[in-house]
Amino acid sequence: MTAEATIHRLYGAFAQLDADTMASCYAAGATFDDEAFSLRGTREIGGMWKMLCGGTRAKGAAVWKLSWRDVRADAASGSAHWDAHYLFSATGRVVDNAIDSRFTFTPEGLIATQHDRFDFWRWSRQALGTPGLLLGWSPMLRNKVRATAAANLAAFLARQP
Repeated sequence: MTAEATIHRLYGAFAQLDADTMASCYAAGATFDDEAFSLRGTREIGGMWKMLCGGTRAKGAAVWKLSWRDVRADAASGSAHWDAHYLFSATGRVVDNAIDSRFTFTPEGLIATQHDRFDFWRWSRQALGTPGLLLGWSPMLRNKVRATAAANLAAFLARQP
């Protein structure tokens, strides 16, 4: 599979909330980093997608929408832009998040690294309301979100076989 096809497969599966297909897009030693998570290996990365997709199916399927564009890739690296419209389950608030992804790939076309970036302050205002508006720019809130995300993922993974 080509790297470009892998990107399309990843986001096509995400649009359908198909975490297993998403996980199959990553190499065994892959890394994933964004504003909320820093993950290593397919257990953590696949677990994150299973947790997020499962939560969206359970509590936010009615508002879920994902689109992607500007996919560019060669054999070694690539990028894409994606937009997610979803219900942030912790607060019940609707979020429209615009994310830019950068990838590197294995020779087999699997994702070796993924770095996602988005405007954290914009996200926090939508997801958290007033606390995000007032503190979304601060490292304190960013660190709290990262710690909560890591704890939620660890608890989710502990319940997995």
